[in-house]
Amino acid sequence: MSLQNHNVASIARVYRGTFVHSTREVALNILNDFVLGVDSRGKIAFIQEGGNVDSLSQEWGFDTSDVQNLGQHEFFMPGMVDTHIHASQYTYTGTALDLPLLQWLETYTFPVESRFQDLDFARDVYTKVVKRTLRNGTTTACYFATIHTDASLLLGQIADDLGQRALVGKVCMDHNQMVPHYKEHLSESKDETLRFIHELLQKEYPHVKPVVTPRFAVTCSSSLLQALGEIARNYDLHIQSHISENKEEVEVVKQLFPDCGSYTDVYLRHGLLTHKTVMAHGCHLSDEELMVFHKSGASISHCPSSNISLMSGMLNVRKVLDHNVKLGLGTDVAGGYSPSMLDAVRRAMDNSKALTMRDARVQPLTFEEAFRLATLGGSEALSLDDQTGNFEVGKDFDALRVNVGVPGGPVDVFPGDDPKVILEKFLNLGDDRNTVEVYVAGRRVVPFPETK
Repeated sequence: MSLQNHNVASIARVYRGTFVHSTREVALNILNDFVLGVDSRGKIAFIQEGGNVDSLSQEWGFDTSDVQNLGQHEFFMPGMVDTHIHASQYTYTGTALDLPLLQWLETYTFPVESRFQDLDFARDVYTKVVKRTLRNGTTTACYFATIHTDASLLLGQIADDLGQRALVGKVCMDHNQMVPHYKEHLSESKDETLRFIHELLQKEYPHVKPVVTPRFAVTCSSSLLQALGEIARNYDLHIQSHISENKEEVEVVKQLFPDCGSYTDVYLRHGLLTHKTVMAHGCHLSDEELMVFHKSGASISHCPSSNISLMSGMLNVRKVLDHNVKLGLGTDVAGGYSPSMLDAVRRAMDNSKALTMRDARVQPLTFEEAFRLATLGGSEALSLDDQTGNFEVGKDFDALRVNVGVPGGPVDVFPGDDPKVILEKFLNLGDDRNTVEVYVAGRRVVPFPETK
């Protein structure tokens, strides 16, 4: 890079220590004693071996005395990407896990979501869920809101205020026999979706964007799905929904769309499977459907906690990866009982081992692979990997500063624990106490600024 390009943005901060991240070639790359520079735009300007610090300081014009050195048990890792979370369900997280999906929606979810026409209620819930996920290291979240446009716009504002990178979706549904008052008319859903998109884009938030959000095929007419596919195409937007979460749901979709060859075919025919689509769950997708996912570039959000909690099924992650389908992890709050992506990592490994116990031919996930799914894999699933996901030069500095030796924390360290061991302990044992700083696009968002 030329000096002229160097001068486009000055160096805002420089760190020296251990950095861990994934690349397209390897699930885990550990960089011991490296120096990383973040420029004034929040982008990674350089990442090189620590011995180059003096030459880097001359080249980039920073003082070596300003370099921040990480402690013995500290490291930086990329921020985690939650590819599927229902912000509106946060009030009952950790409860109401006694029913399968469709009965769960009728009994708990739809009644709660209908309350979000109350903006005071929405502000309280959405502020808490964004803060909680940020504290737990979620730098990027793909959110379902509700059918309420103004409350969904409020979620976008809160994510921007607190500094989280977010895709925010106003939920669309014009069929709901379970809770009839919680739905929209077809024309209303289309009009309000367009209003939501226009108003959110007009805000010009740097890291918060709209995502077209048909709830799932069970609650959407063919006309609504078609309209949403056209809107997504016209505005080049992301798309999110659910697919093949449990067997009862799959059968209902077959009855509702008898002319479609599969659940995947429903979305494909309506223009909703693109390279910017993320579909949650996919527990019961066939090999043929996974081939369609690969061809379209659409991705799957693996939500292992929810899949088990609601007794939906177990996604064979190895099969998805073998089909070269993009895959990330999701907490799926509140079907998933924890808003922490660390829990999603742990449940993903448990899920894969359970499948291996059932069929020894299935190779379980390693912790390195689960780490990749939570970071770079998630950014790929959301088609944001040109901006975030690892520590490549030119990407935004979305990062967690982790200290596994923090006083009073959940992890004990011992002499000889190398960075790989320390990372594995954090993934299996750590929590928000270990996440001492969180950055999104170079902005420190955790600890939260003190308010008067």
